[in-house]
Amino acid sequence: MGADRSYAYGAAAGLLGDLLLGDPQRMHPVAAFGRAAGRVERVLWHDHRGWGALHTLVCAGGATALGALAARAVRPHPAASAALTAAATWAVVGGTSLAREASAVGRALERGDLAAARARLPHLCGRDPEALDADAIARAVVESVAENTSDAVVGALVWGAVAGVPGLLGFRAVNTLDAMVGHKSPRLRRFGWASARLDDAAGWPGARLTAVLAALAGDDPRGAVRAWRADAHRHPSPNAGPVEASFAGALGVRLGGTLSYGGRIEHRPVLNGTGRPVEVADIGRAVRLSRRVGLLALGVTVAGRLIGRGRSR
Repeated sequence: MGADRSYAYGAAAGLLGDLLLGDPQRMHPVAAFGRAAGRVERVLWHDHRGWGALHTLVCAGGATALGALAARAVRPHPAASAALTAAATWAVVGGTSLAREASAVGRALERGDLAAARARLPHLCGRDPEALDADAIARAVVESVAENTSDAVVGALVWGAVAGVPGLLGFRAVNTLDAMVGHKSPRLRRFGWASARLDDAAGWPGARLTAVLAALAGDDPRGAVRAWRADAHRHPSPNAGPVEASFAGALGVRLGGTLSYGGRIEHRPVLNGTGRPVEVADIGRAVRLSRRVGLLALGVTVAGRLIGRGRSR
């Protein structure tokens, strides 16, 4: 069994593990990384981009180096290499947890329990739930499902195909650092700059692949492409824009508009303005689209790795 086939079997097994088991309930590796990164932040924090860059290098570089050392140790043993890839894929991919959280909010809205939906929403995104009615919560969930399909599934698979276990761990480390410090708050505006910019760069290929696959797997491929081309560039995030626009067009709904983060009101551009407002039932549709995109991404990235390595020999 060659190295590329070891990766293919391992990635497939890891994604299957996520589908069947979801994230570990205790001792999650990503949570452990977050705690370690938080301790490093407390030591290194200065209101300066250079110190933030050092924080990013130490944390993301450390995770990538750990993955490289582990991959090198098992390289002579194909079965162990596949097992390591499976474990790493399972640890960094979060598609099932994303689907569970989105579905939990959807069920609360379906039974009219707005308080429960508001209480559950922070598990999925950082918006102020008390400022949202049922329709706005449903829209927030669909937007979060779209964005996190790229961040929590497709992006990791892309970098895994490019760089194996180091790519898987490195991508998740960068994405986690962005969630922790890549905010525009007064304390983190400069310190988190490097993490935010690196996350934009690392997420670029996965976001475009997610948008393409959402168009292929959705109910309205032409609508997805049309919304992507017309509206993605208007979104403040270079990666969330294509993904959310493609999901909006694929589902036939309208995303974007006014939202609130940490008491700060933002007026986002409307994506797929010809679509209808999001309804509660669209949460389930978005979850199913996300799962199809994740499975397609596994096939595309594994095939790309096998074909690319085969041509390089």
